[in-house]
Amino acid sequence: MKRRVRGAFAIALASAACYAGLLACGSNPPPKTAAVSPGGSKDPANWPKDDRTMCDWRNKPELEVSETAGPGALKPNVRRVYKTFGEGDTRRNVLICREVDTNLDGIKDTVRTFNDKGEAQHEEADTDYNGRVDIWMSFVNGRLSEEDEDTNKDGKPDVWKYYTDGKLTRAKRDRNFDGNPDIWEIYNNGKLERMGVDMTFDGHVDRWDRDEQVRAQEDADAKKAAEQLAATQQATAAPGEDAFVPDAGPPAKADAGAKKKTATKKK
Repeated sequence: MKRRVRGAFAIALASAACYAGLLACGSNPPPKTAAVSPGGSKDPANWPKDDRTMCDWRNKPELEVSETAGPGALKPNVRRVYKTFGEGDTRRNVLICREVDTNLDGIKDTVRTFNDKGEAQHEEADTDYNGRVDIWMSFVNGRLSEEDEDTNKDGKPDVWKYYTDGKLTRAKRDRNFDGNPDIWEIYNNGKLERMGVDMTFDGHVDRWDRDEQVRAQEDADAKKAAEQLAATQQATAAPGEDAFVPDAGPPAKADAGAKKKTATKKK
């Protein structure tokens, strides 16, 4: 059970890392085998007139809209919406929304909104192209702070991940999809450190597990630190008897004593 659960976690984390490549909104060409959204088509000539825009720009003349074709696209699949802020010398156009058709089927499936500083605020994505959003992301000061994921395609998140300074710090998972977390994960420097499991689904942790790799790394770091400390202490310590053996005595005094004995004997 323990090994299977962690294996599933590793796959989930790897999938999240792969998805991070899509966050640039169309920077990477989608795989040719990608699914087609309902109403979409792999033939650009048959793309629907309604691309199901995810940016709120229609009937708003104060906004400026730009359409471009991303890598691998024969027709525009990236839409950027700009808004003007400020007056006079401070007047500027700022990107406030960007949406992308990542699998090139004519349907927008990823959208990111920005504040008046151009910093990312929120993102939603339909990563399996079934017409329903399954990823929700929130940003603070332009950096990822929370990522929620729907893994069972019911339209509601069942995985919640939290980030600090761009690094994963903790996560919650709902295994039985009742809307309540039953696994809690704590991360250190982006690596799983310990995991709490609610075996009875009563909302309380029944068992805390630690990641064996983290424990092994901690032991290795502790051993290395101890060796470095010992080496430092040895280098700074005063020389011992093994390092320096003093002479028997000054040669001059020894010679003087020998001469005195010789003189006495002659008398």
